[in-house]
Amino acid sequence: MKKKPPTIRDVAAEAGVSTATISKFINGTQRFSSTVEARITAVIDSLGYRSNPLAQSMITGRTKSIGLSILDVSNPHFTSIVKGANRIAIEHGYTLLLVDTEENLGREKPLIEALSRRVDGMILFSRMSEADLSWTEQLEKPLVFFGRLSQLSSPCVSSDDHKGAYMLAQHLLTLGHKRIAYMGFNKSRRDEERFGGLQECLNEHQLTAEIYNVNSPSAQEGERLCSSIMLGKQHPDVVVCYNDLMALGFMKEAQNLGFDIPRDVSIAGFDNIQYGRYTSPALTSVDLQSEEMGVAAMRTLISMINGETARGLTTIEPQLILRSSVMNRRSPANS
Repeated sequence: MKKKPPTIRDVAAEAGVSTATISKFINGTQRFSSTVEARITAVIDSLGYRSNPLAQSMITGRTKSIGLSILDVSNPHFTSIVKGANRIAIEHGYTLLLVDTEENLGREKPLIEALSRRVDGMILFSRMSEADLSWTEQLEKPLVFFGRLSQLSSPCVSSDDHKGAYMLAQHLLTLGHKRIAYMGFNKSRRDEERFGGLQECLNEHQLTAEIYNVNSPSAQEGERLCSSIMLGKQHPDVVVCYNDLMALGFMKEAQNLGFDIPRDVSIAGFDNIQYGRYTSPALTSVDLQSEEMGVAAMRTLISMINGETARGLTTIEPQLILRSSVMNRRSPANS
């Protein structure tokens, strides 16, 4: 006959305390003396007692789950964010529940609303304008957003996209690039920051970037636009792409069209996804510290769940990763 699992009453009897004491200890709603807590812990271990998560949730009002809404799980930038967020969640005893809105603006609200009913708090990526995100304040859950916010009261975590783009532009100009194209994605709020940093630097040198826009931040879109950029009367010295996926798609198609990279055209992107280092040539990129963004957002949210006050904006510093997809046009060997 199968032995019945131990109950909370069995633990209380063995430890010589009330069931209420055991319940408060397990659910973390009250602390006891170190002697009592050590005794309860020892009894739980010896009996092999496992608490009922559903019952625990009903008592504490917490699910011990955190929601994370991302825009495209196939994009390595987002999977790195998930990795960082999940590591911190596990350290604090939380389970991460993930939804992928698949770059579909119409899916965001129903998916986020459904997720909110299952978690203690949420970390959100969104393509909605900030004005259209006011409904999230009615969810009555701790929220942390990715990207800079100026109207909503929720804290946010953001890389310094403007600074990263400025750094990249300064590097390109130092290497002698003058005809610069920017392949952007204007549906993203971060696109404005990236182009802004790029153009600020170019303005200081009386230069301007030629702008192209894609329908989605994907390798396929970078591939699609390549011929229109490269087969005109005069193609650019360098193409800066909104993200690495677009840059990799552009690079592949440029090579298919017979262009040598970086001799004929240099290419750079944002995110520093892992695949960029394995392409030929390897991709120059602005590392926006994706994993660290996930770490920072999760730490902020857990502190909010625990009743602490979170600051408005956490900014992650970018890093310029130099690889061989960008050439030095000032080098005598290239003149």
